[in-house]
Amino acid sequence: MTDNDTATLPGRRPGGRRAPAGTMTLVEHLRELRNRLLKAIVIVALGTVLGWLWYNHGLLHFLEKPYCQIPADRRYDSGGIGCKLIYTNVLDGFVTRLKIGAIAGIIVTSPLWLYQLWAFITPGLKKNERRYTITFILLSTLLFLGGAALAYLTLAKALDVLTGAAGSGTQALITISSYLGFLTSLLLVFGISFEFPLLISMLNLVGILSFKRLMKSQRIIIFLVFVFAAIATPSQDPFTMCALAVPMCLLFELAVLFAYFHDKRKASESFEDIPDDEASPLDLTPSSIESAGSLDDDPEDR
Repeated sequence: MTDNDTATLPGRRPGGRRAPAGTMTLVEHLRELRNRLLKAIVIVALGTVLGWLWYNHGLLHFLEKPYCQIPADRRYDSGGIGCKLIYTNVLDGFVTRLKIGAIAGIIVTSPLWLYQLWAFITPGLKKNERRYTITFILLSTLLFLGGAALAYLTLAKALDVLTGAAGSGTQALITISSYLGFLTSLLLVFGISFEFPLLISMLNLVGILSFKRLMKSQRIIIFLVFVFAAIATPSQDPFTMCALAVPMCLLFELAVLFAYFHDKRKASESFEDIPDDEASPLDLTPSSIESAGSLDDDPEDR
């Protein structure tokens, strides 16, 4: 084996030197990210195939249900037979089925591709922090599915508000491609946004965001959450914005509470390994003196 071949082996530095345990070069991080992304794409692709097969077995009807809750005088009713979504392009039928399959694939396989995200982050954590793997996968899946379910429940109200804004005497002739685009955006925005508190908890676990820093930034973060909800929601109506912002704020407060207990436990554990006959470390952080002049006073005068 040549020196060049040795340098390309995983876990080795140029020149054949082995990398320290638990460390990776930038190239190795990028290679790991590429592999995880490829695995996630394959997982979602397999889920899309399942969604494609499930299309004619109730999936399309389930996604159409919020649209069908719009009053009949404001949507296409197909001569009183029932609500129908139309398409005007020859390829729209194929593209629609592919989109619905992709939506189902992303949601159904969310535990698997979320695991790929966690597996990419795990090498940067300590051994005692890696035990949160199952908890992370479970919580991230529940949060994503909870956000998507909330989006589905608010979709009918959002459509009612938007179609009613045109006034009486108008009727919406919505194509299936535009409806699915709106639905997909809403599901993904809600699902991904609900992962926000979990991201904060992860940053607290690795020591990037402390409880004190979160408390100092609490008001501005809540304000930014409402700004994000107003911009990110595709309908941009007040009802949908509040339906996204309020749960995000509540979940953020839970993440702050988690950071409080985690930092408190971490501070108490830092003194457990110190022997009884050894002094505990001093806090050498500089602090301001409220009355510097009192130090110069004569003790007899006090």
